[in-house]
Amino acid sequence: MENGIPDSQNPKPKPRPIVRIGIFIISHNLFFSVICCIGGILALFLLPLMAKNTYISENALMPGSANPMFSRYDTMEANKLVKDIMSMSLKPEETGIEIARLLAQRMEESGVEVYHHKFHEKISQFRPLHFFSDTTYTGLLLQNTSAIHGINTVGIIRAPRGDGKEAIVFVTPYNSTKIELSEALSIGLAYSVFSLLGRVTWLSKDIVWLAADSRYGEYTSVSAWLRDYHTPVFNGPESKENPTTGAGNTDFFRRAGTMAAALVIKVVEKHGETEKDTLSIYAEASNGQMPNLDLINTVHYLAVHTQGLRVKVEKVYTLLNLAWLQVMGQILESVSKVAKSLNSQWKFGMPAAEYVDGTATLASSLYYQALGVPTGSHGAFRDYQVDAVTLEISPRSFLNNEGRRTEFLLRGGRLMESVVRSVNNLLEKFHQSFFLYLMTSPSKFVSVGVYMIAFLLLLVPLPIAAAALYSGANNLGSNLTKDNQVPAFASTAKPGVQKSWRWLHAAKVVFIIHLWATIVSLLPSLINHIPEMTPTNNMFIWASSSIFILLILYSMLGSPYSHPTTSGCQNSEWATLKSVMIAVASIGLGLMSIINYATAQIGAIILVPMCLLVHPLKLTGRSGNSKAFLLVACNLVVAVIGFPPAGLAVIKGWSEGFGAVNVGDFWIWAESLWAWNSATYLYVVLIHFPCWVLCMNILLHPC
Repeated sequence: MENGIPDSQNPKPKPRPIVRIGIFIISHNLFFSVICCIGGILALFLLPLMAKNTYISENALMPGSANPMFSRYDTMEANKLVKDIMSMSLKPEETGIEIARLLAQRMEESGVEVYHHKFHEKISQFRPLHFFSDTTYTGLLLQNTSAIHGINTVGIIRAPRGDGKEAIVFVTPYNSTKIELSEALSIGLAYSVFSLLGRVTWLSKDIVWLAADSRYGEYTSVSAWLRDYHTPVFNGPESKENPTTGAGNTDFFRRAGTMAAALVIKVVEKHGETEKDTLSIYAEASNGQMPNLDLINTVHYLAVHTQGLRVKVEKVYTLLNLAWLQVMGQILESVSKVAKSLNSQWKFGMPAAEYVDGTATLASSLYYQALGVPTGSHGAFRDYQVDAVTLEISPRSFLNNEGRRTEFLLRGGRLMESVVRSVNNLLEKFHQSFFLYLMTSPSKFVSVGVYMIAFLLLLVPLPIAAAALYSGANNLGSNLTKDNQVPAFASTAKPGVQKSWRWLHAAKVVFIIHLWATIVSLLPSLINHIPEMTPTNNMFIWASSSIFILLILYSMLGSPYSHPTTSGCQNSEWATLKSVMIAVASIGLGLMSIINYATAQIGAIILVPMCLLVHPLKLTGRSGNSKAFLLVACNLVVAVIGFPPAGLAVIKGWSEGFGAVNVGDFWIWAESLWAWNSATYLYVVLIHFPCWVLCMNILLHPC
């Protein structure tokens, strides 16, 4: 009683508007979850429509503002070097040394600094404790016991107008043991441009040319050189044995300034005639890292508008022939025509063929970023925060034609010179444009502010469903408390304590599963040491040991069904467990979106429906109606697709045919991820897989 007025007559304070909105959303969580999931998937397919035309943000780049100096005389120098390389008829063990010696001789004739960089073969080894460290020290270890080594040839042009603090890098990978004509053309093209830049007076940044010996892989040679380039030496002058002149001479490791940008130049001969010479741009680095978009835009502008090249980016070609995607494109095209008839200023939609092509390119960009594996040796530069791309130039005809080869070299040389001119104009590092983006064509992109909408719409239902489930479980628990239907050891506890107890048990189960997942993620480091094992055997050992460890943890710490409860309490137990699992899944997806958006986006497409739809089969079977049958079918389908090895088998079977599916495919895939320190491996093993196991526990819960 307050001021003589009974408590029953005191008006209860109304909740705040934000609280009422939250209560309304939680009470209608099914409706909001369905709307958000549909909106998230729809927004993902509408991304090609929301793509913007690329533009150059940094005015200092000024692409195409100067006439190129590269002439036919320079192409003659390139052709001469190509003929000298291809005329070498040596044994494989001698070819690498002779080519390195020839390149060093040509560089010295141009009056630049030259040295050789020796590196050894590297082996793959899984070191989980240093997972996010530099790949050159973790996934790739030096094989110092080998007498065979690769030889990189490096030339440096000191800029006449520079202070030696910045540099631009060329990389031309070639297999020194068996060089192809296309690789020799890459070297000849780079040499002719490098020789020209050694004579110009407008350079303000040093030029470094790395002729990378790729006998052990393109990435290995470049990463080894970058590791030594960025490793300071304080114990006297740094010297190495000169591999081309003998043990008695030393070859000093020389450096230029901080790298402003890097271009990996590759000439690839396509079989068959095409209308134009083609330039393919590869930009994806480890864990979805991308170079500054201004670098790609500069290359694209110069290639198209000054050299007349056809620019390509990777796409998923299997999507181009999907009937439902073409129908969706036609629907969007029709909607855009109707919208334009209502208001001529509405520019919504695009032609159906352009939409399908943009979707295929977007899918490729998502896939390679989510995979977390570099698409070329340019990825080694991103590990040191250097903007780099791989430029793969394909001639429209066979390279044996001397006349067309000269024309091809002229275009390629002028393109390289123009890109160097633009980067040379920069007064600071690339920073104006985007670092987080997805490509839908060489001239269109989707920025982070747009593509995050699709991910957030998929993620929003998880916390709403978790709150609704926990609230419902507590209400059910409160009703059971009133009826005295509680466990014997908890009957004397207060209702609030009983609620906390149920929540803590669910949290303990989730913790046990994630602890088990952490142990499972470390097992490959032990299995990898077993000699003479096939991927199938490794996968079998990994799976069997994982199940055995899970049973041990269940016996020691308790399973989800181990604590004594009445049948009524079990109905609220699975809901509490599901709410905690969903909350942890939403946190994991949110953290993964910061590390690698593409992985989080693809994971959310699979994980969110699995977490929302999971329901105990025993409880669903009691209904016996058509809705219950549909729910059971959806649960089983999502459970199969959500299991990582099964999902990988389905994707591989759909793309390559189910005859090519093997049990050891998942081990091979996981091995490639940890070899490159891809965060996708951590997501699959530490977030996705534990959620799948918890979903199976809920699915088989003895309600």
